[in-house]
Amino acid sequence: MLPARLNRLTVEEAVDRYVELVRAKTLTGALSPATAEVYARDVATFARLAGPDRVLDDLTGEDVDAVLLAFARKPDERRRGAAETSGEGAGTQSASSQGRFRRSVSALFKHAALSGWVQLNPMPAATVTARERGGLRAERRALTREQAEGLIGAARSPMEEPARRRDQRTEARDALIVLLLTTVGPRVSELVRANVEDFYTNDGVRYWRIFGKGGRTRDVPLPADVAETFDAYIEGRAASEEKALLLSWRGRRLARGDVQAVIDRVQQRVEPGRRRGVTPHGLRHTTATHLLADGTDMDAVRRVLGHSDLSTLGRYRDELPGELEVAMRAHPLLRGRRGGGNGQNPAEGGVDGSPG
Repeated sequence: MLPARLNRLTVEEAVDRYVELVRAKTLTGALSPATAEVYARDVATFARLAGPDRVLDDLTGEDVDAVLLAFARKPDERRRGAAETSGEGAGTQSASSQGRFRRSVSALFKHAALSGWVQLNPMPAATVTARERGGLRAERRALTREQAEGLIGAARSPMEEPARRRDQRTEARDALIVLLLTTVGPRVSELVRANVEDFYTNDGVRYWRIFGKGGRTRDVPLPADVAETFDAYIEGRAASEEKALLLSWRGRRLARGDVQAVIDRVQQRVEPGRRRGVTPHGLRHTTATHLLADGTDMDAVRRVLGHSDLSTLGRYRDELPGELEVAMRAHPLLRGRRGGGNGQNPAEGGVDGSPG
């Protein structure tokens, strides 16, 4: 059903109104502030690429395709700093960034159609899609068991040259950051947003009430070792009126970039053979991968990570070296059998003991 009256807004006007709506949703908890800012950034980029003074309703599927292609060719600003250091180009947008951008634009046009800003949504006529991922970047892949244990061990080990001033020592905080990311797998935004009061004890078990995307919360029990690390950090934490869990030595809440710096600093203490660069999101992959590989119930893993749909876990389950060999050696249908390579005793008959 078409709207009774079409409001021929320019692209810039439509985007401004849409961004106001998106940011308002953070007040009701429908969207997290971080997600709202991603939408706002994407549609602002769309306005620049499409032409801010054009009428939104005049854009066709071909126009949207041109914008999607222009975005795909844009240098990835997040990688520019590293690229300048190495002397390489910043590179074009990754397939995941292209897919996210397309979803943001699609959400804009869906709202525009409902609000009477366009007669028809041009997205169904747009044909440009991001290429399939050719595998995750190394820093986004799960760490192997050996690499993860090396990182955890380094986080727990004392620094060779601790800060001279006691109020500048951050070993306990850094250990807690690494253990929470590696064993619980929160989003980095959830970690830096955490407050001391979000952790509580029930029946002898320490829980973390995580405030996730879309205003959803989940209560995740901490492994005993992680709970001990938490208690040690809280006991030695400098007195502060700041309610944030993770503080800089200056007493301020840590930012997302600070978390990556902590991981990189701890990685320097990992022995070279077990060291591999990883991002906070890569540690989220690590949590999911090793819980699933160990046979943990998929729905339990979904709840730990804070996903509403089991299908999303497929993005976080990475392949581990040798896992197929281990799985086939411990095949559930052949456990306890003796004899030849097929797991069956030659003296025995069929599975039920009858002649084969």
